[in-house]
Amino acid sequence: MNSDVVAPNVSKTESAGSTPSLPESHRSIQVPTGVSFWRKLLAFSGPGYLVAVGYMDPGNWATDLEGGSQFGYTLLSVILLSNLMAILLQALCAKLGIVTGHDLAQACRDHYSRPVSMGLWALCEIAICACDLAEVIGTAIALNLLFHIPLLWGVCLTSLDVVVVLYMAHKGFRILESMVVALMVVIAVCFGLMLLFSRPDISAMLGGFMPSVEIIKNPAMLYVAIGILGATVMPHNLYLHSSIVQTRKYEQDATGKKEAIKFAIWDSTIALMLALFINGAILVVAAATFHRQGRHVAEIQEAYQLLSPMLGVSVAGTLFALALLASGQNSTLTGTLAGQIVMEGFLNLRLRPWMRRLITRGLAIIPAVICTAMYGESGTAKLLVFSQVILSLQLPFAVIPLIMFTSDRAKMGQFANAPWVKILAWIVALVIIVLNAKLLLDFVGVTH
Repeated sequence: MNSDVVAPNVSKTESAGSTPSLPESHRSIQVPTGVSFWRKLLAFSGPGYLVAVGYMDPGNWATDLEGGSQFGYTLLSVILLSNLMAILLQALCAKLGIVTGHDLAQACRDHYSRPVSMGLWALCEIAICACDLAEVIGTAIALNLLFHIPLLWGVCLTSLDVVVVLYMAHKGFRILESMVVALMVVIAVCFGLMLLFSRPDISAMLGGFMPSVEIIKNPAMLYVAIGILGATVMPHNLYLHSSIVQTRKYEQDATGKKEAIKFAIWDSTIALMLALFINGAILVVAAATFHRQGRHVAEIQEAYQLLSPMLGVSVAGTLFALALLASGQNSTLTGTLAGQIVMEGFLNLRLRPWMRRLITRGLAIIPAVICTAMYGESGTAKLLVFSQVILSLQLPFAVIPLIMFTSDRAKMGQFANAPWVKILAWIVALVIIVLNAKLLLDFVGVTH
């Protein structure tokens, strides 16, 4: 077969002097050959879990608590729909990175004019700041609940994640992946126990997975629903995934890429199903504990204080805060990586790893410090939910280029999206755009 078809033109940026995405970890993990399906899946497993972390960050907690306590199980359908959309979009990200050897940021820089590329970079940086605002505040709240550390000090402490990421990257990318998976297990165990404690109504819970027209008609419900969408399908995750799948070393021919795509999709799908369980569990616990007793809980701190007395289990609040701490720390680790990937990809910077991560961390944490200092505890819930809506509004600017690139046969060769995948992907993009337009119209209507 013609090599131009099998291996699309990925040399354009390389010839321009572009470095690989995450160069210190690029193709650093050897994939064994001639082994069983499960051993090969294990070798490819890891990137999907780093991506899934973003689907269970503290921003999700805020929107899930808000949705569950205010509307019961109704918004479970939004969590399910968002997760299915995420599975499709992350599969496209993995395919883009594996086939072209470029992450999404590099692909945008390569394809668009410099003004357009810089505009996309600025929008992505705004999204990362909004995301980091949620992660940093969530971690600070957990530190405050568990160890009574003031919120502002807690926000500043989260900046130390740069040191952790550098240390883990120095030890090997696999170590970083293992740490992330371990923290995810902690979160899953904590919420598995809390599900048992809350004793949800199973029939009502299953009914919540069926979509309801009320979600569109009720502006308050739609606002939280789009917050859930923004917290689930996150723009920076699209850039992150297209980069970290390149940490695996596999054959660079058509067969090797096809196999890598298959296992990368298995990896991300399994990881995102775990994220679906955790997201759903947060909303179900809120619905079974607070909504059932007519309590609208919007603050994470309030949920922590009420869980133990309302469930009659003294350890419930501690489990909640412990899971929040693990979630926030996980998210700040992967958020720092995503910031580095976006800055390197769009700007083609060549800086030492510690300098790159310090800059990307500084860009994200400064707004979080300012917001926390200004609003304190009373405004953290509103900030968390609002940050997720900002993420949702940024999504089309990452999703549309992703679909365009993976559907382009000149870039992807034989791996270009099949017609049914292309149609489904554009439907997902259209749903995101329509929901965002509806939110903006409602917001304009309220303000006037």
